[in-house]
Amino acid sequence: MAAAAASRGSKLLGRFRPQLARLMSSGAHGEEGSARMWKALTYFVALPGVGVSMLNVFLKSRHGEHERPEFIAYPHLRIRSKPFPWGDGNHTLFHNPHLNPLPTGYEDE
Repeated sequence: MAAAAASRGSKLLGRFRPQLARLMSSGAHGEEGSARMWKALTYFVALPGVGVSMLNVFLKSRHGEHERPEFIAYPHLRIRSKPFPWGDGNHTLFHNPHLNPLPTGYEDE
């Protein structure tokens, strides 16, 4: 009895399996709709997002210069076990003398 129910269930599942696979495949949505969706997302989400980001950077840059933090010589920061392979060996590759202190402090103090 249980075997008959199991074979009947597998027949039912076998009949619906191709339709289930077709619904879960990416081809079920169509190529035109997918391209149209990505085009709409580009114009209505990505480009306004870039515009808002540009406006944010512009408005923040108009505030002028900000104060740099006070230098505190913590022993675990700015450890130089060997010199950097460029320049004098003490400055990082993208060193900014206004924001990045050396192990002894800021350069212009």
